[in-house]
Amino acid sequence: MHFSSNVVRPPYEARSVYLQVTSGCSHNACRFCTYYKDAPFAVSPESEIIEDLKELRSCMIPFPRIWLQGADPFLLSFDKLKRIAELIHEYLPYVKEIGGYGRVNSLRNKNVEQLKELKALGYKGIVFGVESGDERILNYMNKGYHADEIVPQLSKMDQAGICYEVIFLSGLGGKGYGLDHAKKTAAVFNQLHPDRILIAGLTIFPDTPLMKDVLSGDFVEMPEGERILELKEFLQDLNNPTLIDATNASIITTIYGRIPEQKQEMVNRLQAIYDSCGEESLRNMRDSLEAI
Repeated sequence: MHFSSNVVRPPYEARSVYLQVTSGCSHNACRFCTYYKDAPFAVSPESEIIEDLKELRSCMIPFPRIWLQGADPFLLSFDKLKRIAELIHEYLPYVKEIGGYGRVNSLRNKNVEQLKELKALGYKGIVFGVESGDERILNYMNKGYHADEIVPQLSKMDQAGICYEVIFLSGLGGKGYGLDHAKKTAAVFNQLHPDRILIAGLTIFPDTPLMKDVLSGDFVEMPEGERILELKEFLQDLNNPTLIDATNASIITTIYGRIPEQKQEMVNRLQAIYDSCGEESLRNMRDSLEAI
């Protein structure tokens, strides 16, 4: 199998089979990100994809879902994604679903009719690393798209009927900006219909531009207590039915449940943790996760 870097996927894709169709990240310039630094962006040649499909076929174990590897394979053109699906179904006829990561700008080169055709070919559960609906944060973190693009682009997925997920990155605004970040992002997500909202917590890694900002004092990390209040505000402001999945290892106050059915239960859990744990205790919980 051809893999240019480590496999990156959501936790719930652990049982999927992985097929590299791109390597690296087409943007690769977010101030906080360390992924894909070991591999420049490239599109896998069809010959490599076919070689890998033949290898997967030889394992003789049927599997229903393939997760396309790369930071944003959904950035590929409609024709390329269609061809990849056709190859998958030719060599692995038992595969029913095809997933992968995308960026907001991955949808600029596709219209609704094309997305409907991709749905018919099995594309399902595309994960978009939106992370914030706040223009100030998107600009500062150099995400490569603007807040006013999120709804027009991702609404294409709603119109096409393709199941998709979005990511919210807690703590991304830094100290003192959690509630604003929560409100603005929830307002954007309320205009969409993702099947799931994946919630992760900002982790500031060495050798990133954001760490340099921390060391210079230009960016102050959000305290753990404020992160809890940010997440609570985010949940309170969400209206559209969806699944909340805050089970990522970067979240110390894990929550999982459906909105609206379990919204109040999740909000109450966060408030109870905030009321019972001081900042020092919460920070120790964070440090214990990072030590694992």
